[in-house]
Amino acid sequence: MKKILLTSAVALSAMSFAQIDFSSTRFGVSAGGNYSGVKNAHNPSGKRFSMQAGVLALIPMGKSNQFFLQPEVQYFGAGETGKNKDAKGVDGYDAVYANNYLSVPVNFKAYFSEAESEFFGVAGPRFNFLLSQNVKNVPASKPYYDPDYKSDLGNPKLNGKAKSFNFGIGIGVGYSYKRQLELTARYDFGLSNTYPGLDYEPKGTSKNKSEQVLSLSLGYIFN
Repeated sequence: MKKILLTSAVALSAMSFAQIDFSSTRFGVSAGGNYSGVKNAHNPSGKRFSMQAGVLALIPMGKSNQFFLQPEVQYFGAGETGKNKDAKGVDGYDAVYANNYLSVPVNFKAYFSEAESEFFGVAGPRFNFLLSQNVKNVPASKPYYDPDYKSDLGNPKLNGKAKSFNFGIGIGVGYSYKRQLELTARYDFGLSNTYPGLDYEPKGTSKNKSEQVLSLSLGYIFN
């Protein structure tokens, strides 16, 4: 909660120093691919390919045609698999731990100049609300990776259920063609614990289970 408040305070402070022109807001759509993983959660651990798609608003900040606030609402695939290249043939290699979110990134966006076609950078928080969790081929030796698992000791927290809400911070770069067609590469790093029921996995550790996503998306902004 403290991290959420700090992130929100930074965002509000940035907004307070700029004149935001909601009347000139433009809207757009975007879609792309995600390459995701989760640190310190499952073993074996590999990456997952998934997708994202959503809508965005581009809101001018200040009088120049260079700085913007860009909130978005997306379907956002994340999670991981067991496909570690060093674990072929190991129990759990074929596992899939798919987390699908309604995601709300709120980005500060800066074009490198006021030129019509130009590179840009984005940075800001991302808030994820879990829509579904699809888990397949859980390793027989680790049944608690299943989100519905209940231990013999009756401890409901010992399972692989993903948290219904998580958040992180993202940065990215992209190129805009005539301020309409835009290609963006972005890296999102989770700041919250994705799997609170796996706090001591792998054995002997209590490291945070942070979700990370590298994405490439194509957007179109309407006039």
